[in-house]
Amino acid sequence: MNEKLLEILSAVQNGTLSPADAEKAIQETMRQSAIADLGFASLDLKREKRTGFPEVVFGEGKTAEQIASIMLKLSEHADRVMATRVSPEKAAVVVNGGLKNVMYHETARMLTWFRRPILRMREGYVAVVSAGTSDMPVAEEAAITLECMGSHVERVYDVGVAGIHRLFARLDTIRGASVVVVAAGMEGALASVIGGLVDKPVIAVPTSIGYGANFGGVSALLTMLNSCAPGVSVVNIDNGFGAGYNAGIIHTQIAKRV
Repeated sequence: MNEKLLEILSAVQNGTLSPADAEKAIQETMRQSAIADLGFASLDLKREKRTGFPEVVFGEGKTAEQIASIMLKLSEHADRVMATRVSPEKAAVVVNGGLKNVMYHETARMLTWFRRPILRMREGYVAVVSAGTSDMPVAEEAAITLECMGSHVERVYDVGVAGIHRLFARLDTIRGASVVVVAAGMEGALASVIGGLVDKPVIAVPTSIGYGANFGGVSALLTMLNSCAPGVSVVNIDNGFGAGYNAGIIHTQIAKRV
C-alpha cells in the first residue's frame, strides 16, 4: 500500500495526476487494503481499528482448510485471532497447519492464536456464571472471548436455581464483578435471580439445554426477555461469543472512565 501511495503522490508532484484524481485513487487504495479476498471469504482487515477487536471467524459451516486459511491471513494483520464453533476434527487440522501456536479450547469449541501473550488490560473482572455443568460450553465461549479481549474472568459454574444455596455461597464473587454474564438453559430463571441481587449489568445467555418443552432454548429465551429484574439484557440462544463480546465492551468503557 505504501508503494502505491508513493506512486500517486509522485504523479501529483510530476503534474501527471490532478489532486482530485489523486484523492479518488488514494480512497480506492485504502478501500482495497481493508479487504483480503480469499475467493471463498472477504476478510475485514480494518475491523480492529474501527471497533477495537479483529474480525472473528465463525467456524460452523466452514471446512478446516478454510478456517486455517482465514486465520493465517488474519494473523498477518492482527496480534490475536479467534475462531468459534470449531469441532475437534476441524481443530486438529488447523492446529497442525501452517499457523503455529494455535490453541484449541475444547469445551468452548474455540481456536485462538496470539502473536504475544494477552495481558489483562484493565482493572476488575467479569463474572461468567452458568446454571449447570451442561451450560459450560456456552459459558466458556463467553469466558474465552472475554480473555481474548483482555478482561480477567471469574468463573462461577453450576449454581442454578434448583439448589440456590450454591449461588449464595458465590454471591460475593458475582457482586464484585464489573459485568456479569449468565448462561442458563431449562427455564432460564437464574438470570432474573442474579439481576435482582447485583448492581451491575447482567447479560443473559439462554442455552439450548433442556427437555422437549425447552424448545431448543426458546423457553429460556422467553423467560430472560420477560425478566422483571431490571438491568438484564439478553443475547441469542447459545450465543456465548456475543455475550462475552458485549461484556468486554462494557468492561472496557468502565475502565476508561475509571
